[in-house]
Amino acid sequence: MPVPEFVVELRRHIGHAPLWLPGVTGVVIRDEQVLLVKRADNGAWTAVTGIVDPGENPADCAVREVLEETGVRAVPLRLVWVHVSRPIVHVNGDQAQYLDHVFRMDWVAGSPYAADDENDAAQWFDIAAMPDMTADMRRRIQLAADPDSAGTVFEVTEPSD
Repeated sequence: MPVPEFVVELRRHIGHAPLWLPGVTGVVIRDEQVLLVKRADNGAWTAVTGIVDPGENPADCAVREVLEETGVRAVPLRLVWVHVSRPIVHVNGDQAQYLDHVFRMDWVAGSPYAADDENDAAQWFDIAAMPDMTADMRRRIQLAADPDSAGTVFEVTEPSD
């Protein structure tokens, strides 16, 4: 499901106005490979991302999104980064910004495929030979893949006046 029903309902009231949402990035690692999807909306290769449903644990959301989008079963190993995304304007004009929870996930079973209409492809890539992607997405993957990363990275920014 590309847009959760609760977001569709909110959009009925607020239109394309900016919306603050909790999100997840599931970085699934198998040996020295990372699972990536090619997004149908913009053609970008990314780790699996998604929106946390009301009342849903972010780690459970990451498991659900990976399975829904790729057919792969994975388990969260650790939370590696909590950050605020830049403001985004989606192709349909909806504006959003996400409090993103990046999880290092371990592959359990399954061969990846584009399991829903959000992606055109899903496949494993060697971490050292990933396709072009944004610096932000590359950072999420690098933090998750780093074996010396023991926990969560928090970034503190100076308050603006």
